Amino acid sequence: MKSLKLYFFIISAFVFISAQSQDNSMTAKIFFEQWKNVPEFNNASIGISVMEAGSGNIIIETTPQLSLVPASLLKIVTSAAALEILGPHYCFETRIDYSGEIDAETGTLNGDLIIVGGGDPALGSMYFKDHYLKNHFLSQWIKSIQEKGIKKINGNIIADASIYEQQMIPNTWVWEDLGNYYGAGACGLSVYDNLYEITLQSGPAGNDCRLVGIEPEVPGLEIENAVKASTVSRDLAYVFGSPFDNKRIIKGTIPENRESFVIKASLPDPPYLLASQLKQKLKENNIQTDGAVKTSYSSCKTGKIICNTVSPPLKDIIRFLNHESVNLFAEHLCKHLAYVETGKGNTKDGLEIIRKFWAQKGINTDGMYLADGSGLSRFNAITARQLTEILDYINQSRDSEIFKQSLPTVGGSGTLYVFDKEKFPNGALRAKSGSMTRVRCYAGFLKTISGKELIFTVMLNNFSCSQSKAIKKAEEFLYTLLLNE
Repeated sequence: MKSLKLYFFIISAFVFISAQSQDNSMTAKIFFEQWKNVPEFNNASIGISVMEAGSGNIIIETTPQLSLVPASLLKIVTSAAALEILGPHYCFETRIDYSGEIDAETGTLNGDLIIVGGGDPALGSMYFKDHYLKNHFLSQWIKSIQEKGIKKINGNIIADASIYEQQMIPNTWVWEDLGNYYGAGACGLSVYDNLYEITLQSGPAGNDCRLVGIEPEVPGLEIENAVKASTVSRDLAYVFGSPFDNKRIIKGTIPENRESFVIKASLPDPPYLLASQLKQKLKENNIQTDGAVKTSYSSCKTGKIICNTVSPPLKDIIRFLNHESVNLFAEHLCKHLAYVETGKGNTKDGLEIIRKFWAQKGINTDGMYLADGSGLSRFNAITARQLTEILDYINQSRDSEIFKQSLPTVGGSGTLYVFDKEKFPNGALRAKSGSMTRVRCYAGFLKTISGKELIFTVMLNNFSCSQSKAIKKAEEFLYTLLLNE
């Protein structure tokens, strides 16, 4: 009799839990219908795909096959492919070579000193100061040159950036982005995140701002400063200029009455800057160099190696790429995939390699249009389902934890800092965000209060509300999933 009662109790509990689960799922679906039918989304394009991790069961979808602008969500596509193809421990190498011969008696190099770029996206990066000895890698190079017995160079200082194409930026990036730090293009010999800092000083609102300094010093740089002080407390100053052009114009505003206000801009010619710095370091260390500083996009490798500098492993680069949404790192990986397969790093081939990789993994790539590796181009388009399926694949891969750890969490320093950490405690939400004018997107992993792990993509294009309201709408949707699935 007791066994029979226990049996009916278990059955009743199971039915209750199942019914409650169904009720919760229904609550989420009802909320979702109300959520998307608001005036701010009347003219918007929405793509949503939510699946249960492991089972692949679809929880909620709306127009999941609609191609939409992903903004920085595209970094998921690039970084996950690179992690799988290159491996988490892949490293980049920058070398110091020389041509000609060294006269042992006089210490004279009768030839050129060559910095051979290896496509390292992180050389001298602000994200890896400790790895590169707080940017003392130049001093390490000088030490190695001295140990080789070189006291004088009868040749040029050459920056060999030939591992990648000369064109630094993708074809479809817009003019207004190119001079700013986030518009820095990838080249075969990048350095310092391919950016420099401009320090301005502001007075009362409406007055012109004074240019105080530039770090690092960029050879030949000409800046036209048209920045004014403003009562607005945000940085609204923009730098205009293109790669290999030393003329820059700064327009816009910075907050008033600031003794020192720093804005970041893209370097016109990173390889040339690095070669110039090396020549200056040689001079400071009494190594005579009478030749010119040159940049080459034809290989100058000689096999006569003085020293090398090795990057952090790819897994660490990808952590910053996704966590801090570093466009430069993503563009580097795109070009480097082409280099590994074809011997020449370029964006076009890199994008095709990425697309083919995902197609080979079973992702239907119809409607996937790749224009760059980072998502800065508005010519990119991808579907919500494609992104969710890519995340589902990586979730089951050997590098699952490495990749997931690269995604920001709520309450951290990454791009989810705007979400309420009380709603998403203890890493319940790990996601990449993507934003540009009239675009707000999220994709990642969500652990619900019932213990499920969901993989989701939320893409909003051409909404009529503010970015802050679009963020709140996305947060509402994800919080409802957390409570009800």
